[in-house]
Amino acid sequence: MMNPADFLAVEDQLGAHNYKPIDVVLSRGRGVWLWDVEGKQYLDCLSAYSAVNQGHCHPKILRAMTEQAGRLTLTSRAFRNDQLALFYEEIAALTGSHKVLPMNSGAEAVESAIKAVRKWGYEVKGVPENKAEIIVCHQNFHGRTLGVVGFSTDPEARGGFGPFAPGFKVVPFGDAKAFEAALTENTVAFLVEPIQGEAGVIIPPAGYFPRVRELCTAHNVTLILDEIQTGLGRTGKLLAEQHEGIEADVTLVGKALSGGFYPVSAVLSNSDVLGVLKPGQHGSTFGGNPLACAIARAALRVLVEEGMIENAAKMGARFKAGLESIRSNAVREVRGRGLMLAVELHPEAGGARRYCEALKGRGVLAKDTHSHSIRIAPPLVITEEEVDWVLEQFDAVLTGRDPCGS
Repeated sequence: MMNPADFLAVEDQLGAHNYKPIDVVLSRGRGVWLWDVEGKQYLDCLSAYSAVNQGHCHPKILRAMTEQAGRLTLTSRAFRNDQLALFYEEIAALTGSHKVLPMNSGAEAVESAIKAVRKWGYEVKGVPENKAEIIVCHQNFHGRTLGVVGFSTDPEARGGFGPFAPGFKVVPFGDAKAFEAALTENTVAFLVEPIQGEAGVIIPPAGYFPRVRELCTAHNVTLILDEIQTGLGRTGKLLAEQHEGIEADVTLVGKALSGGFYPVSAVLSNSDVLGVLKPGQHGSTFGGNPLACAIARAALRVLVEEGMIENAAKMGARFKAGLESIRSNAVREVRGRGLMLAVELHPEAGGARRYCEALKGRGVLAKDTHSHSIRIAPPLVITEEEVDWVLEQFDAVLTGRDPCGS
């Protein structure tokens, strides 16, 4: 077994440098806990960017995976399999969807939705060919593919990767008037996150999404909610849209759809958008494979049957209140809904990275984003005692009782 320094050296030498991870080499996980190669224990406050909502290595999802892996893993969509229809039924019943398109990664779900709403715009709404417009938001994050980064406003995400596809307009997040002003007769969709995760857990003002829903309905525009990070219990509801009492035309889910065991995503349609796709026009060799479907079915079941969504609401309120009670000159603001939280620091605090390093030293793994924010998203199975313990570590680091980097 290599020591931690050897792992880091090999990664730095042979791996593409497209990530800057916290320097911990993990080897095992269970529930909210992770262990590194030296046996040190950490409480996971990132959940693989909300892919592990159900906790690491959930035994029921693991059992579903191993049982299915021993029977049938992949057929392609050239043939039918005995798990796909069951997956369709269960996710449609849970979410109220009318159509389901299974894919693999979250970015694939986004790309699939973009293709579908453009085709819907031409065939159903009557937009002139190649004139379809999709509105997106400033500081959006919808993945890393070339199509997606073309409408990113993050210079690091899009710099050096052009030329990009046209057809996107960018408006400020949370500004319904700006969205209304951007609408034209060629607008086919509004693609937006209910809460902007990568931007630092930015929550829009009350009333924003109900107004957006009204405008989309009035102008025959498809509302696409990217719930890849916010969905499946993360915010204390099954879907974040439920906090606003609205319903999207297209909902994108991924990450926690497999509980961290396998890449699974889906485009869920409550309109006729997915109905425009015909055989040969879109697909994926692995999308909807029996192994993925069996895993996703188990991942959805445990979310509901084990009360994880309700626990996220309860523990999220406890966590947020505890963070807000910390008296620190470094903290500018605490934001969050459910177990999707962020601590934003004042610029003069020296950046969030050093605080995340200090938290690692106290057994908590969190991640910096946008320089001055600490993202906090533990698995939804976290208990009161574990929340309180994490809060003690944050208090020590943020108040300076445990200086950063010690």
